[in-house]
Amino acid sequence: MGDYCLTLWIIATLCAFFIKGLCGFANTLVFTSILGFGVANVNISPVELLLGYPTNLILTWNNRKKLDKKVYIPLALLVLGGSIPGAILLKSVDVKYLKVFFGIVVILIAVEIFFREYQCTNAKDSNIILCIIGVLSGILCGLFGIGALLAAYVGRVTTTTDEFKANISAVFIVENTVRIFTYYLLGVFTLVSLKQAATLIPFMIIGLFAGMESSKVLDERIVKNIVIVLLVISGLFLVGMNL
Repeated sequence: MGDYCLTLWIIATLCAFFIKGLCGFANTLVFTSILGFGVANVNISPVELLLGYPTNLILTWNNRKKLDKKVYIPLALLVLGGSIPGAILLKSVDVKYLKVFFGIVVILIAVEIFFREYQCTNAKDSNIILCIIGVLSGILCGLFGIGALLAAYVGRVTTTTDEFKANISAVFIVENTVRIFTYYLLGVFTLVSLKQAATLIPFMIIGLFAGMESSKVLDERIVKNIVIVLLVISGLFLVGMNL
């Protein structure tokens, strides 16, 4: 990698994993957004996956007391099963339109979470609606490796940032494990991607722990607002990139 290219990868890593440490997700969005204009996605994804996997282990362990089996186990199973309906959809629906649909759903859920937060409503979630969101999040994450809808779901069923990070990271561990195995079988990992990931590990650690420490200082509501904004950006990104 040239000096400019390496600098760009370092900046992307620091920014992406600062956000990961702060909010528990959106590292893929930030990483891909910064590098996407000059680097092919096939070269970005394996590096981001190798860097992201240990961060999910760290966040899950760090917030292990906040894990809720009723949240992460069903979602993990949905993510594992996401490839099945996803494969069916791939054969019958244009992938671009599918991503646009998911993007709109993410935006609507983010807006709903915002109104819940500021209207202080105590309305009970509909189990049917939560189930539908859970199934859709499983398909989206299992098929495309995109965790925005997953984050929207976990944001609805958890109350604190630590709970959110613990449970979403636990689900991401399952998703990452499956994707690493799949990438290996498909030959997506190359010597170059392994070297890039190894080079960027120190910057990933710096970004992650800076984000984790910042989340301890920032007001809980500020972090929740950042999560909502990131969900909206994720949804807009999905829509914009596929229209």
